[in-house]
Amino acid sequence: MSRGTVLFVDDDRELRESACEWLTLSGFSAEAAADAASAMKALRQADFDALITDIRMPGTDGMTLMRSALERDPALPVILLTGHGDVALAVEAMRGGAHDFLEKPYDADHLVAVIDRAVAARRLDREMQRLRAGTGGNGLEDRLLGNTPQVTELRKRILQLADIDVDILIQGETGTGKEVVARALHESGKRSRRPFVALNCAAIPETIFESELFGHERGAFTGAVQKRIGRIEHAAGGTVFLDEIESMPLPLQPKMLRVIQERVVEPLGSNRQVPVDVRFIAATKADLKAESDAGRFRADLYFRLATVQIAIPPLRQRRADIALLFQRFCLEAERRHKLTAPRLTAARLATLAGAGWPGNVRELRAAAERFVLGLPPDPPDGAPPEGTGALSLPERLAAYEAHLIKDALDAHGGNAQQASIALGIPRRTLSEKIARYALKPSAEE
Repeated sequence: MSRGTVLFVDDDRELRESACEWLTLSGFSAEAAADAASAMKALRQADFDALITDIRMPGTDGMTLMRSALERDPALPVILLTGHGDVALAVEAMRGGAHDFLEKPYDADHLVAVIDRAVAARRLDREMQRLRAGTGGNGLEDRLLGNTPQVTELRKRILQLADIDVDILIQGETGTGKEVVARALHESGKRSRRPFVALNCAAIPETIFESELFGHERGAFTGAVQKRIGRIEHAAGGTVFLDEIESMPLPLQPKMLRVIQERVVEPLGSNRQVPVDVRFIAATKADLKAESDAGRFRADLYFRLATVQIAIPPLRQRRADIALLFQRFCLEAERRHKLTAPRLTAARLATLAGAGWPGNVRELRAAAERFVLGLPPDPPDGAPPEGTGALSLPERLAAYEAHLIKDALDAHGGNAQQASIALGIPRRTLSEKIARYALKPSAEE
């Protein structure tokens, strides 16, 4: 997969050729244009992830080209190049819809980083359009949303295992989506038309565990007034999902092991064995090997379950998916509550990407719900972003800078002049940064 498809526009032949060569070597598909007319022709003929254009060119300038390109495709990221250090013009460009701008001479590696962000924004926009339309993706892509290598590999592994009748152990932290993966395995395979029975081993009292799973005959114990089919037998032909398997009481683990090995259940109060055709998928947030070594989980059951394992990455290891997931959850919350979410700014996205998310996807979903409902975020916007160590240095600096600027604006009632004095930077520089981070407009001064 290409790193992105870009159109580079500059009237300087040597500069645009060297830029396209560098971008190609960096993994992009790059096309060049010498003027605005050629650029618009290219934009009509092909779909690009980003447009990079010089501002000052003979004939139609880059600002006019940007307006024409955005009129045709409002979501196209446009990166402007200027050799004149014109901050006012740059601020005007950002407010006019530019994704970013760079001063010439620019650092080639910095250009690549800016394009990477633009391409990510473009792909995020396309994915959100698809989600709003409810078309364009298969069920697995919608169920396990994300474009990072970790999620792509997870989807591939699910498809690889979906039709193979082998028991699976899913490992992942709280909130990573272990049941989502289990359901995806079930619904992507040949058992999809049969029941998916989910059992939380931590939620079933030990006194009724056997009856719940294996069933019982009438009169098997006090209160057993009629025969009951157990959950495993009920799942015939389908899948049994044993969530939080590490919480299963030790005395019951040998019985569960026998059911998994022999594929038979023996209801309480009965001498008959009932064959069951089910697939077992277990999930744990614990290190079952360590639990087994410590004697808190049976080693034979662990080894029986762990023949095939799937590890779900925590959210902090797939930060590039956070913006997409957050917007997806916002969209769901909007539909559920019949509300329209506030505008999602670049500063907030940077904060989301840098947060620690110990509760993983579940915590992110709750944050999106609060955002749509207009409730204060947790942590509050004014707090420095947590967990920013996993971001690149420019991303960490951008996120922190956006927070400092927002704090200064809030402290001075939105007055940009007073905020610039408090921050110790020129008023024009602050205006540029306000536009770049899509912060709230200045108050009347």
